[in-house]
Amino acid sequence: MTREEFEEMMTPTFLIFGEKLEEARRIANDSLSRFEPVYVVIASISCWIMLSLAWRLVCSFYDLLAEQGLKTALVKLTLTCIKLIPGANDYIKKEQNKVIDKLQASMKTERECWRSELPSAGLGTQVIEQLKAEKSRDKKWQGKCSGAVYIGGSETEGHFSLVNEAYCLFAHTNPLHPDVFPSVSRFEAEVVAMTSALFGSKHSASGGQVCGNMTSGGTESILMAVKSSRDYMQARRGVTQPEIIIPVSAHSAYDKAAQYFKIKLRRAPVKEDLRVDVQAVKKLINKNTIIIVGSAPGFPHGVIDPIEELGALALGRGICFHVDLCLGGFVLPFAKKLGYPIPAFDFTVPGVTSMSVDVHKYGLGPKGTSVVLYRDHEIRKTEIIVFLHVGTLYGRIFWILVLDFEQHQFVAVTDWSGGLYISPSMAGSRSGALIAGAWASMMALGEEGYLDSVRKVMDTSQRIQKGISLIPGLYVLGKPDMTVVAFGSNDLDIYKVNDVMASRGWSLNALHRPASIHICVTLQHVDVEDMFLKDLEESVNIVKENPGKFEDGMAPIYGAAAKMPDRGTVGDILVAYMDTTC
Repeated sequence: MTREEFEEMMTPTFLIFGEKLEEARRIANDSLSRFEPVYVVIASISCWIMLSLAWRLVCSFYDLLAEQGLKTALVKLTLTCIKLIPGANDYIKKEQNKVIDKLQASMKTERECWRSELPSAGLGTQVIEQLKAEKSRDKKWQGKCSGAVYIGGSETEGHFSLVNEAYCLFAHTNPLHPDVFPSVSRFEAEVVAMTSALFGSKHSASGGQVCGNMTSGGTESILMAVKSSRDYMQARRGVTQPEIIIPVSAHSAYDKAAQYFKIKLRRAPVKEDLRVDVQAVKKLINKNTIIIVGSAPGFPHGVIDPIEELGALALGRGICFHVDLCLGGFVLPFAKKLGYPIPAFDFTVPGVTSMSVDVHKYGLGPKGTSVVLYRDHEIRKTEIIVFLHVGTLYGRIFWILVLDFEQHQFVAVTDWSGGLYISPSMAGSRSGALIAGAWASMMALGEEGYLDSVRKVMDTSQRIQKGISLIPGLYVLGKPDMTVVAFGSNDLDIYKVNDVMASRGWSLNALHRPASIHICVTLQHVDVEDMFLKDLEESVNIVKENPGKFEDGMAPIYGAAAKMPDRGTVGDILVAYMDTTC
């Protein structure tokens, strides 16, 4: 069929369509002519607003459906509609305030005596005595605190004393001034190099280009990796509406990164073994995905996500892949050498583009030390992009070579009146004491020292895991790969057990979905596992015998939050509490 024949055949159809359209226009005009023009405009704007809200609701529902399933999506949609009912939102706020008041009750009395102004006369050296007095009121964490303090022994001896002395020597240094403090620059470079060597930087699979920087902690390392990956993917693939895919068990630092850097966050479910479902991650990937995340291990349950499968997925889709080793960084390489069945997790896995590793955890360094690592310099650095710009001037065509700067992790400022400025991470000035303390810790312990400490914490965590499984009414969640042991109960309120343990001096972590608690085993717990298991079994029996007690502790609050389907309401409670306590 020729073009002329096709047009001749379609002409009657176009004519009929035009007539129908004209008839519809005439009917619409006749109907609207009865109304004042201003009412038509108001009605049109109102309809547009309602349709926009409806469309946003549909999009939100679709995202929830894709990420969390039909049940959760319907619950959240129902709750959103309920809040639109007059008076319903006020009632919800009233109930929120009851919980907030309970959370703040213990703080209000204490804050009344807190200082709000400078003393008229300085205390001088007497301030040290006041510091000691305040510190004496802190909870006794020795041997009874989950995570938090990873170095063994007391603060006045051994490795503690060594790190403290190193810190004091460099307390007033600042790596922002490498010309003044070259020693700190060297320490940082060596900490990064020694850390990257643990994760395959010298292995052929890594390409030999692993690089990184020190940060103030795991959260900043994660923020830097996400930010760099976002900018890298924008430069390489033109992604302007970035999305990140994380397991539901991933650390909350990714929520912070998504909020700070305007990235859409998608959550993939975990399977029965509490490891992320790779097929679910695969389904969530789209043209806007910049990075996927795997934990080694995850903070809640101590299990390692399938890093090799995720790496293959990321490599095949051409996206970044971050491995969160904040908790496991200074355990897994040594545990593997000791013969524990540790799956692949580092740069030897194709597809891994970045990592976050905390020195202040099992690296036994001072608080506030972490490392962010990249497979190569291209992801981290500032790139100079050269492209050809075509324009016209006075009717003549001309071409100009244009230089554009794509900054990933680094921030370089060249036009500031204060001079040239460049910073590798979020912080400007940093404490050289932290860097020196991390370097001192790694150098003092060496490979043998880390092997010894890892052997101790791994053995202790396995004994605790076995002991918990023998306590009637408790069960261990999943199969922990490392030093985090999470446990729950089908017979009693596990949060009440946590309250009883707290009354005995233990500070454990309460978890949600499922309701559970965990202990992160450190060198502080070596040789006290028998006391822990004894107290835990007795706490379980106390709750069994007195199921109606313990309504004044944190159990009711944790329990309510765990069962509350509207996570936005829970978030409102947390924000309100933080706002009044900071």
